Amino acid sequence: MFLSLHPTQAQTQTQKPPLHGKDWMAITGKPLAATAGAMTFQRGGNAVDAACAMLGAVCTMWDMLGWGGETQALIYHPGLKKVIAINAMGVAPSGATVDFFQEKGMAYPPEFGPLAATTPGTPGGLIVMLAEYGTLSLEEVLAPAMDMAKGYPIEAHTANMIEGRKEELKKWPYSRAVMLPHLGEEREAPYPGEIFVQETLSSTLQKLVDTEKEALAAGKSRKEALYAAFDRFYKGDIAEEIVRSVQEQGGLFQLADLATYEVKIEEPLSVTYKGIEVYKMQEWTQGPVLLQALNLLEEQDLQGMGYNSARYLHTLYQAMNMAFADRDFYYGDPAFEPKSPMKGLLSKAYARERMAKISPVNDPHIGPGDPYPFQGEQNPFLDLLSAQEGSGRAAKSLAADEGLSEKYLADFHAGTTTIQAADKEGWVVSITPSGGWVPATIAGTTGIGLSQRMQSFVLDRTLNPFNVLEPGKRPRVTLTPSMALKDGEPFLSFAVQGGDSQDQNLLQFFLNMVEFDMTVQEAAEAANMNSYQMRSSFGAHERKPGRMTLQQETPPWVRKELQGMGYRLDFVERSSGPINAIWFDRKHGTLWGGSSHHGEDYGIAW
Repeated sequence: MFLSLHPTQAQTQTQKPPLHGKDWMAITGKPLAATAGAMTFQRGGNAVDAACAMLGAVCTMWDMLGWGGETQALIYHPGLKKVIAINAMGVAPSGATVDFFQEKGMAYPPEFGPLAATTPGTPGGLIVMLAEYGTLSLEEVLAPAMDMAKGYPIEAHTANMIEGRKEELKKWPYSRAVMLPHLGEEREAPYPGEIFVQETLSSTLQKLVDTEKEALAAGKSRKEALYAAFDRFYKGDIAEEIVRSVQEQGGLFQLADLATYEVKIEEPLSVTYKGIEVYKMQEWTQGPVLLQALNLLEEQDLQGMGYNSARYLHTLYQAMNMAFADRDFYYGDPAFEPKSPMKGLLSKAYARERMAKISPVNDPHIGPGDPYPFQGEQNPFLDLLSAQEGSGRAAKSLAADEGLSEKYLADFHAGTTTIQAADKEGWVVSITPSGGWVPATIAGTTGIGLSQRMQSFVLDRTLNPFNVLEPGKRPRVTLTPSMALKDGEPFLSFAVQGGDSQDQNLLQFFLNMVEFDMTVQEAAEAANMNSYQMRSSFGAHERKPGRMTLQQETPPWVRKELQGMGYRLDFVERSSGPINAIWFDRKHGTLWGGSSHHGEDYGIAW
């Protein structure tokens, strides 16, 4: 147990010590990857360079993602004094249509395999962030990842995950070749601590660096050289091998799908909560759920209810139900029609109307609201909205609930990783990358593990008319980095892995600090609750109304009260989720880092 000290409160105990620094801070999902960030800072890089180095490392280590997945980032630009969003989510390939999957008898696109893959986004996202906001070369930033691709001692968690998924991996020849070095033996995956070598990935990363070096030697600028590497990945021989191998394995990629792919630099969405500006990605992520929930809770006396009292947990649960119900029906890629009604959804007046309907007991039938009047428009989907609220689906789901199976929980909490970085110049980066997790389909001789994010589309417009699958469209994903400013300066940078639980845990983490005066480490470890009343974004897309997971030390009187409100409870030892965060101590000009005791997340600072 370690002692932590907040400037305004007495010492309390945490499982991990808080991280302190004045020059820089690097936090991510694996200790070796955090070291990659530290190495990059020591090279003279800024927080964007370090974040990109950590991104390359976690992809190489398969920290619940691979190089062919997707990257979502918020960057605070100290020169512009604004938050910038990086949209490096892949898109549905040519031929990926509703009819295609329905003709195969599928209710949703599949969980695994080449038909689950959107186009790779992470390589492009890394290069764009580095070109636009970094200072180092691709060669310098990828040096740790390239070293690791040549061989690194694999952790027990990843090695055992590969072994547990080996039957799925065997379906894909290039995955089998990379992931199962002991094929035919009793244990076919790498052993914990074994040097895990990825020769094909090493070759691909070397090609990108070689392209950059050749462009620089030809007199190109740093930025031009980086974009030359981008073009080789998406338009050159790497793209050709990705497309060839995906088609060989039954997928739908075409060369044009990669050649036309663009990483978008976007304006984030934001709301204020008691004077603090909170920023999230646009509605192709679930990020606005946190913003909606903060609007719903802003006028509630949360402190008066008491931290994790039955009334507090019930209020949070109901607010999240409302926000997630809106997510499930209204969120989708804003580059396609129809456009999500985000102005209405983020309206304070809309939040007041919704919160006025809160029930003293859990309501399993909560559905989406109607935000259109709050942006001066009429809802074009009133027929679908009525069906959502009146079809009886929620009641049926509640009656059929047989508990939280291992498969359901694995799908619901499907993890990824997070990256947090900050420096003394004022750059701040929050990233939630994902996709290409084990058991990923590897694309030929590139070593690139492909995304599985297609499963987050819907094929039935009655479920969500904004998130219906179309070629070139981005699915509505769970990935959700977060950032907050106070008085125009960075206040908090935070993120968590865990599928549909992400914004639930981030909401409670934020309130732990703002309402209950916890330090960043205390808030990262503090007990959270999780709801399953929203529709899962993965697997069979189930709902479990009234189910609530609590930390196992929840007092018996709180349990009894919640059960009386209609909740069915289960308990876990650690319920915070693997939260990573940086808090900016303006009084002392220092950085405080928090990293939950939930998993392998780790930070280094100076």
